[in-house]
Amino acid sequence: MSRGADLLLLGEKIITSRGASTAPLLGSELGCLTVIEKGAVAVKGGVIAAVGSEEEIVQRFPPEECRRIIESPGKMITPGLIDPHTHTVFGGSREDEFALRISGVPYLEILQKGGGILDTVQATRSTPYEELLEKSRGHLDRMLIGGTTTTEVKSGYGLDLENEMKMLQVINQLDREHPLDLEATFLGAHALPPEYRGRTDEFIDYMAQEVLPQVVEADLARHCDIFCEEGIFSISQSRRLLQKARELGLAIRFHADEMVSLGGAELAAELGAHSADHLLKISKKGIEAMAREQVVANLLPATPFTLMKDEYAPARDMIEQGVAIALASDFNPGSSPTHSVPLIMTLACLQMKMTPEETLNAVTINAAHSLGLGREIGSIEEGKKADLIIWEASNPRFIPYYYGTNLVQTVIKEGRVVVEQGQLRRSKNENQ
Repeated sequence: MSRGADLLLLGEKIITSRGASTAPLLGSELGCLTVIEKGAVAVKGGVIAAVGSEEEIVQRFPPEECRRIIESPGKMITPGLIDPHTHTVFGGSREDEFALRISGVPYLEILQKGGGILDTVQATRSTPYEELLEKSRGHLDRMLIGGTTTTEVKSGYGLDLENEMKMLQVINQLDREHPLDLEATFLGAHALPPEYRGRTDEFIDYMAQEVLPQVVEADLARHCDIFCEEGIFSISQSRRLLQKARELGLAIRFHADEMVSLGGAELAAELGAHSADHLLKISKKGIEAMAREQVVANLLPATPFTLMKDEYAPARDMIEQGVAIALASDFNPGSSPTHSVPLIMTLACLQMKMTPEETLNAVTINAAHSLGLGREIGSIEEGKKADLIIWEASNPRFIPYYYGTNLVQTVIKEGRVVVEQGQLRRSKNENQ
């Protein structure tokens, strides 16, 4: 049997977390990275066969026996980026809403007048399946070029059985066809549709008793989410839907304590959620509960940035209290129209005072744990998927420092080069 690898990466530096596959990094450990100078990675069968010093790996995997070798002097190799909170599938656009916010109209006021999420619901309901598929594929292409190799994608712009199923079917088809791995989340309770105005409890019953069971039966989602917020869905309504989802075998994650402190973080802890997201208004008790129950906090700094808020999630308090922190883009057409995880890292540094090292772990290994995938992705370790990035950079501080610039040179997804010199290589089945 040949000792050669399918792919041998010889880089100046390999930068990753190590030994955190069973649990996310907490406290001071969040800022710790393993740096292998003059490192190498060998890939076989789409997984990492070995990682270590170049001298060691070349002895085990002689270059002359390897199918392909990529040498990257002066550059660094990191795990692929993981985006654990997005709304990638949607119809229409909301640039007019962007102008309204600049003029001073609050987000919730726009929503109450039928704009915001409801505007996208109308557009998504009227968009044919194939058009929705192709539009979403374009968004995933941009994410991949920017280094994202796994992303969570929510439904939630259908708000009825037919259109929620349509969105989830698009997500599942893209997961099969696109190089990116997609984690599907059912977010049927994202807003109250016009046909249920004044009947919020009835809508939650409809979602829990009629829509959710059909989503599970069709095996279209692994997670369930709800927008728990004042004037949208209450704590008790959220508990009802999420308990039903848990009974049906779905993992729980949800929008919590974004605009008002309702106790969403405490509910996340009570229900054993994989994550609670946003958390700008998280309470002290909420922080304590999430730390105690090991619920990952997905922080989304692009959203308050886009909404022109002065307040961001209290990342430093959460880190100090032992809450696991991940970062996500919240990509959506209204409050966070960005595909860029590196930009999220910049905002986390500048607005939440996280260090560059903390942000890299937050978009790799901790983001993997927020999706329940910490044993499969998120770090450069033997046996994990070979999801890797070669950066036009020599250390991790360059990533958030050079904001607005794509420093990604090469993206490798499960051992296959899918982005090279900034250019996309399309087919999931394309040969090296």
